[in-house]
Formats: sequence, C-alpha cells, structure tokens
Amino acid sequence: MKLLFAIPFVLISFVAYSQNSEIIVSGKVKQAISGKGVVAKVFYKSYPTGSLSGTFNDSTFSFSIFGSSKYFVTAEAPDHIKGGVLVEPKDARDNKINVEIELTPKGQSIRLNHLIFDAGKDVIKPASFNELDGLVAMLKVDPKMEIQLEGHTDNVGNAARNLELSEKRVIAVKKYLTAHGISKGRIQTKAYGGTKPIANGNTEEARALNRRVEMRVLKD
Repeated sequence: MKLLFAIPFVLISFVAYSQNSEIIVSGKVKQAISGKGVVAKVFYKSYPTGSLSGTFNDSTFSFSIFGSSKYFVTAEAPDHIKGGVLVEPKDARDNKINVEIELTPKGQSIRLNHLIFDAGKDVIKPASFNELDGLVAMLKVDPKMEIQLEGHTDNVGNAARNLELSEKRVIAVKKYLTAHGISKGRIQTKAYGGTKPIANGNTEEARALNRRVEMRVLKD
C-alpha cells in the first residue's frame, strides 16, 4: 500500500494476504486539522487500468477486492483538496485493510509526513517511497493537477546552506516524480530554508517539525 498526501494526508493501518481471498478495504475520510469526519465523494478503481470501480458518498466506506490488483481510492469534498491512497492487497492483515484519508482545506499546504532524507543531505530514504508512489498515483489519476513542492529546514546553522539544502531536497522529490512518469511542467519548486518555522523553540521536537517538504496544489 502506498501512502499519500492529502497527500493529503493519509494514514494507513494494516489490520496475511492470500491472492485468492476476499479482502475488505474499510476507510474513513476526515478533516486534516480537526480530525472530524467529512462527508465526501469517495471513488475507488483498480490501478492503473481502472477496469473495476465504485463510488460512495459518506465519511466512511467499505468495499471488497480480489486478486493482486492495486486500487486507488480518492475522496473529494467541497472546499477541500482532493486526497487519496494507493491500496495494495499484499499489505492486508487478516484479509483486511483499514485506511484514513485526511482532506486539507483548499489554500493550505500539505506536509509530506513520511518523506525522510539522510541528515543534512538531499538523499531520499527508501522509507519515503510509499508516500511518493502514492503521490505519483494521484497525479496520474488527476492529470490536470499541478503542484508546488516547498522545502523547509530548521534554523540551526548557516542560513545560506539551509536555503541550499531545502532547494536540493525539493528538486530531489521532483526528480523522483518525473522519473515515474509525471511531466516536469506540472511540478514547481520553492525553497525557504529556515525562514518559515511552524514550531518555536530549540528542542529537537520543534526542529524536526520545521524540517519538512510541503506540497501546495496550484491546479486541480
């Protein structure tokens, strides 16, 4: 199962997998800030072919899948950025997959919570690939979507080097997306270094929150 923003974003828990078994995918759509359930139009389809699909209009959903096909689940609600998650049957536990799709209000940026780099470098760790693959899937499912990747660091150390590092990291993410079939014209980048902290203080927890890459949807 590939983690996605929204994206957005997306929290997934695995609730073992037999290729011939029925797998129940259950989920909830909630607001990213308040955590409250959001009534949304939920659409699922097999990925990448889209030959199998279904829809719901609620804050919760459940459907069955069979075989080894992946599925992409999207949720749309008024005044929110579309969110989604890539579901892989191999990740089922006891023939169940539980997902939560978090929707972010329009105009706000979305933090890529599972994007991890080597310390002080722009090398993306393999643990990040699930979330990035989910983002790739979202961009393929919605070919009109255009995004801006925004890089941030903490404010410890040289400001110019922090700015350079944040720029290199968003470029590294853009390269990953384009290498997986997304047009570079749909992805803008912007680097802020340590100039836009979201947490105050000199604790490691605060610095970790400030080291981040966010995504802003420019067009959907």
